[in-house]
Amino acid sequence: MAVSRRLFVTAATALAVTGWPALPASAAPADPRYRIPVSPDDTEADLVRKASQVRPTARQIAWQRLERTAFLHFGVNTFTGLEWGTGDEDPDVFQPAGLDTDQWARALRDGGFQLAVLTVKHHDGFVLYPSRYTDHSVGSSSWRDGQGDVLRSFADSMRRHGIKVGVYVSPADENQYLHGVYANGSARAEHVIPTPVPGDDRSPRRSYTLPATDYGAHMLNQLYEVLTEYGPIDEVWFDGAQGRIPPDKVEKYDWDSWYTLVRSLAPDAAIAVSGPDVRWVGNEGGLAREDEWSVVPVQEKDYGRTDYALAYDAADMGSRDALVKAQPVADYLQWWPAECDVSIRDGWFYHTDQQPKTVDELTDIYFRSVGRNSVLLLNIPPDTDGLLPAADVVRLREFRERVDHELPKDLARGARTTTGPGRVTVDLGGEREVDRIRLAEDVRHGQQVESFVVEALVNGAWTEVTRAGTIGLSRILPLPTAVRARQWRVRATGARSVVRIAEFGLYRSRV
Repeated sequence: MAVSRRLFVTAATALAVTGWPALPASAAPADPRYRIPVSPDDTEADLVRKASQVRPTARQIAWQRLERTAFLHFGVNTFTGLEWGTGDEDPDVFQPAGLDTDQWARALRDGGFQLAVLTVKHHDGFVLYPSRYTDHSVGSSSWRDGQGDVLRSFADSMRRHGIKVGVYVSPADENQYLHGVYANGSARAEHVIPTPVPGDDRSPRRSYTLPATDYGAHMLNQLYEVLTEYGPIDEVWFDGAQGRIPPDKVEKYDWDSWYTLVRSLAPDAAIAVSGPDVRWVGNEGGLAREDEWSVVPVQEKDYGRTDYALAYDAADMGSRDALVKAQPVADYLQWWPAECDVSIRDGWFYHTDQQPKTVDELTDIYFRSVGRNSVLLLNIPPDTDGLLPAADVVRLREFRERVDHELPKDLARGARTTTGPGRVTVDLGGEREVDRIRLAEDVRHGQQVESFVVEALVNGAWTEVTRAGTIGLSRILPLPTAVRARQWRVRATGARSVVRIAEFGLYRSRV
């Protein structure tokens, strides 16, 4: 059988199915092989072989194990009612009189989140900390007599409650466009970061000389502030939005310099979703593809930006057919896992006339994101008082409880496990009802499974219970009705290389 179809399971699998080994994000392998070049001369077999050799960095594995992360859209839009600000807002409109970021952290912790990403700057350019490089910030508001710092409060509260800290710094900046900096047509030149300003009392241990446009340098300086003055940052979130400007004034972003600075100042931070670590799934509904590959074809564009070789919303991003289809434009095959963003309400910012999604809706999103080899990024927007709305707080707790009831106890944990070519068999020691199945590959060795079947030994015969395509780091399969059996097995029916199963979980939901 060809290498691209090997269906072996290592002997170590019997140990691996009992749980994941510890893997600190900083312990990146010497040769992560997270991207492998492709050539126009590659055959389909060459492409599949290369895809089987792509490996994630430890940083990427640590990020995906979080499963659910939180997004918090907060800024002047919260008070103007807009979703995309204009950049000429009066900073004094920002007046969250009851700001309580500890309340945010408690609600997120109780909702099962381990990382939260704050919109430090949205497209309007208003920043939630007193920056040296713009007056469009909390420092220009009368809120807290101009001494307020939402980012400081947010970071301190999240860490106090055991939640990792992420930041969203929008590349688009309507305010800097109005000030003639964004999209001004300036050529790239060397800039010293941080750039000293009048009254600057910083004594940086290291400065950086990086190529950038005028606006690119502005972004670098703000990134430097955020990444050096607020403690460890675990995710830096960029989108690819352009300002609402004439087409001939598009700002070409200095991705290479931005990535370099982030990697230097926050080496363990995942850079998403216009970044090399994490990709946008392609919709804002929180839904992954039925078969979501972490190894996908990419092209490098616009000063080093990792970009899609296929359409961002393509129905198929990583199958054999997709690898071949992307070949004419692809530069690499890369480990680029999907993040599924969605808001708990209809809008990204708070609006009084909107209500949170139901528990059923959120649970469906969970199974179609986390259950499909992706991370769910759920937005919960603070209100004009600076609090997460009471209805949303209740819904987050209900959502966590529902997931806990859907997957209450792994019946296979501690059970006798045997392995063979392309399969793992579990003996529960007695007949048990199962209606949820959770699988994971040991992705430290890549994503290999292309198709699989789960079977139960019923009346002395192996009977198919369910089948699907990819697995990756997380695949959850709800069964339409419970199946009662003592012995269960998963068999890979198609694979790119050696199959290593890290988890084969069996559950009886309490819903």
